[in-house]
Amino acid sequence: QVQLVESGGGLVQTGGSLRLSCAASGHTFINYSVGWFRQAPGKEHEFVAAIDWSGTVTSYVDSVKGRFTISRNNAKNTLYVYLQMSSLEPEDTAVYFCAGAFRGYAGNQYGNYEHWGQGTQVTVSS
Repeated sequence: QVQLVESGGGLVQTGGSLRLSCAASGHTFINYSVGWFRQAPGKEHEFVAAIDWSGTVTSYVDSVKGRFTISRNNAKNTLYVYLQMSSLEPEDTAVYFCAGAFRGYAGNQYGNYEHWGQGTQVTVSS
């Protein structure tokens, strides 16, 4: 059974940086794409970034381009996906979720993802 576990959230000041991690276990992740979504209070899930199975194709929501970077590291039995966040703004405050799917590239569509983590809180103070 696939499990996704996020870590790395916290409280940071405007302009600061955080690196979120997502550890995927319970399967062989050869053809597995991952995305990051976020949800602010009272709002719907918002796509943030995605990476394809090979790590060569990435996409971002416009509001984070140039500030966030998604990357992945296929370890022996665990897949690690990172979201490096820089120049953080109060508008980035949300619970961040990683999501995965057994397809080459799931993109920015919420419904394309099969597996979800429990989320990690990111709070950016002004």
